[in-house]
Amino acid sequence: MKELAKQYNPEEVEDRIYEKWLKGNAFAAKVNPNKKPFTIMMPPPNVTGQLHMGHALDNALQDTLIRFKRMQGFEALWQPGTDHAAIATEVKVINKLKDMGIDKWELGREGFLKEAWKWKEEYEDRIVNQLHKMGSSADWDRLRFTMDEGCSHAVLETFVRLYKKGLIYRGSRMINWCPVCNTSISDAEVLHEEQEGSFWHILYPVVGEEGRFVEIATTRPETLLGDMAVAVNPEDERYKDIVGKELHLPLTDRVIPVIADAYVDKEFGTGCVKITPAHDPNDFLVGERHGLEVLNILTDDAKILCEGSPYNGMDRYEARKKMVEDLEKQGLLKKVVPHSHNVGVHDRCGTTVEPMVKPQWFVKMEELAKPAIEALNKGDLEFVPENYGKTYLHWLENIKDWCISRQLWWGHRIPAYYCEDCGELIVSLEKPECCPKCKSASLRQDEDTLDTWFSSALWPFETLGWPEETEDYKYFYPTDVLVTGYDIIFFWVVRMVFSGIEQTGKTPFKKVLIHGLVRDDQGRKMSKSLGNGIDPLEIIGTYGADALRMTLLTGNAPGNDMRFYHSRVEASRNFMNKVWNASRFLFMNVKEEEKEALLSLVGKKEASLEEVLSVIPKNLALADQWILSKCNHTVSEVTRNLESFDLGIALDKIQNFIWEEFCDWYIEMVKPRLYSEGGESKTLALWTLLKVLKTSLSLLHPFCPFITEEIYDTEKSLFPGEEKMLMLSEWPVFAEELDFSEAEKEGETIKEAVRAIRNIRTEMNVPPSKKATVYFVTEDEGLRKTFTHSKVFFATLAYAQDVIIQQDRTGIPENAVSVLIPKANIFLPFSDLVDLDQERERLEKEEERLKKEIQRAEGMLKNERFLSKAPKEKVQEEEEKAMKYRQMLEQVLERKKALS
Repeated sequence: MKELAKQYNPEEVEDRIYEKWLKGNAFAAKVNPNKKPFTIMMPPPNVTGQLHMGHALDNALQDTLIRFKRMQGFEALWQPGTDHAAIATEVKVINKLKDMGIDKWELGREGFLKEAWKWKEEYEDRIVNQLHKMGSSADWDRLRFTMDEGCSHAVLETFVRLYKKGLIYRGSRMINWCPVCNTSISDAEVLHEEQEGSFWHILYPVVGEEGRFVEIATTRPETLLGDMAVAVNPEDERYKDIVGKELHLPLTDRVIPVIADAYVDKEFGTGCVKITPAHDPNDFLVGERHGLEVLNILTDDAKILCEGSPYNGMDRYEARKKMVEDLEKQGLLKKVVPHSHNVGVHDRCGTTVEPMVKPQWFVKMEELAKPAIEALNKGDLEFVPENYGKTYLHWLENIKDWCISRQLWWGHRIPAYYCEDCGELIVSLEKPECCPKCKSASLRQDEDTLDTWFSSALWPFETLGWPEETEDYKYFYPTDVLVTGYDIIFFWVVRMVFSGIEQTGKTPFKKVLIHGLVRDDQGRKMSKSLGNGIDPLEIIGTYGADALRMTLLTGNAPGNDMRFYHSRVEASRNFMNKVWNASRFLFMNVKEEEKEALLSLVGKKEASLEEVLSVIPKNLALADQWILSKCNHTVSEVTRNLESFDLGIALDKIQNFIWEEFCDWYIEMVKPRLYSEGGESKTLALWTLLKVLKTSLSLLHPFCPFITEEIYDTEKSLFPGEEKMLMLSEWPVFAEELDFSEAEKEGETIKEAVRAIRNIRTEMNVPPSKKATVYFVTEDEGLRKTFTHSKVFFATLAYAQDVIIQQDRTGIPENAVSVLIPKANIFLPFSDLVDLDQERERLEKEEERLKKEIQRAEGMLKNERFLSKAPKEKVQEEEEKAMKYRQMLEQVLERKKALS
């Protein structure tokens, strides 16, 4: 028989157990016609570094669900993988090369990509190792990468299909441009931060009307170089006479028209708006309506591009400062008003984004959005919690065409080719041999790559072999649950849904489980800038993976943020120790003689643990029936909670059952039977302990896989022949034959009585060593039988030297302390609890102390000087003290009277 170590050491256990799972191929999933599939796609972490606490939570949730479903008998696939994270990874590699004194452009595209692939290999290995440390039971033989051969083929196939269908086009439109990363980014990658800025009020002179100006207010004065008009509302009486006239554009030699457009809010500001079509999304639309020229005045790195201008080549902020100075010198700066406003910044590098008009590749979204909206409305897609469906719908109902091209080298290169001779554009999976129009062989591939989200939008089906109709794809798709944070709904979830429906005709997953963020103990988001990030591996190294997982999952509610406290990790570790010590206590009591007795229950000389526990013995004691019934109902409730994704509630119930009902109550109840009674009583107690432990380990396993597997490995070794790992064993189900409702009620009554006695003793500071006679008085015959059967429990759990059960108060000392429970009164003789002489002396001292306190408080409350000068709160505090001391004195006097 295997033995548990004296203390639980996760460092010694976890790596060994994980290696055992890997060698046993325990995580593998395959097409199995005899089982229902259950599939979860791991949101692929970026290969930009190591995982953070948010990843730990995300993966703990997924692993809990997949282990639960695996034990329920599903063919459970948790598909792992990593994401190339185009912008973020390219920046990381560029910075690494800079540190080595290497320039990206000197390396060239091919040389740079070699370095990027080296980076990917290093960090993917690191990420996978972290997930192993977490206990993640993904099918690692299926590990995928968004730029592997299969995924790359799926991405190009999708691009070509959408292009041929007319849903992808190339055109010059307003996009978000990052001047540092030098690439376009989508709206979803722009964060809006509130920043302190100004409204610069600038005067534009009216041509031909000396001394007349139009006043505009702008937060970006440098963009006036690209102004093509000033707009006013057509119904604004103040400006009707200048519509159609021209204005001198300050700091330039250009003139621009005054136009009328309903876009302008005449109630806001001056009612005049500068129109810069190349650098503002709304201005771009106004410009389209009025046929205005689009004049770009910024380079890709946000320097002024304006030939002949003194500001040409200046950084945007340097130019702003100089232009404001020049406006002031010319008397065209009317005023500067401080103004707090939202500024768009790139979520990756934090740089202020510039709206620009550039030729890019776009996906038409109107047609793709409709079936994605319908999927939610029809119930083909569900969010947990449900309210996140509104976020999903809001984004889809207000969606714009999606800019999918990026000016990067790391990523899927767009499969578009240009003929150098005739300019023909060809979109093809493979590079054509020649131009289909002029037959020229001079073809150049588009330099841009695709938005990372374009590829990861295909993740649920490209990882299963699509576009081929593979057996995996037909069996495991659509998937069942997507687990992700609420901050990624429109980044990823929306795109997967409309891509899945468009390419496969099916919604890619049935449910989306949304979780919150892991914040620090002050409620702040963890970030490098704050320095408050916590490395999951450090926590695992100190407390173990199970303790970390339990901390992240305890009390976790879908959609809600959680705070991370080290004290909670310590509490989780304490629970691990509790489970370990209780298990060790049990195994120490199962000697060879006890094993033979347990085997006799099934009439065999040799049997596995599963066989021994499969036959419910007769003559189970009340305590046995009570704990088995409690365990049975816990199984039912936990299963229901897990099915509805209330993982935090499920774990709370498991922990409460194991710690309180099993360890603190049942084990204490049966100790006398294990130590002294022997025979059938001891055998039945051991059987019950083993049965409840096995069920408890199964329930706890999805949450805390390592310690449960290790303890179960020891438990099953009591009866050689059981080879199955806990993670591959069957999930417990509610059993009618273990539903001892009456025994459960009686057990709860005993617990209530014990608690009542313990409370009395605690209130009176009675040490455990001091035993007392306990009287139960009840007219209920059934209750008298319950107490009679349970006398032994009160000796163990309530420090009773004797238990007397009767119908009335006959023979009970007058000064006995009493407490009422439903249908019964419990009495404890006062003399059994305290030394009467010592108690009288204590009460005398307490009476004297309380009288002095009352006198002091009342003196202050009669003091007019105190009442007139002290704050109201202080006066109220003294009044409350006086009242409290009077009540305490009353109780002391009553106790003295009782003693006399």
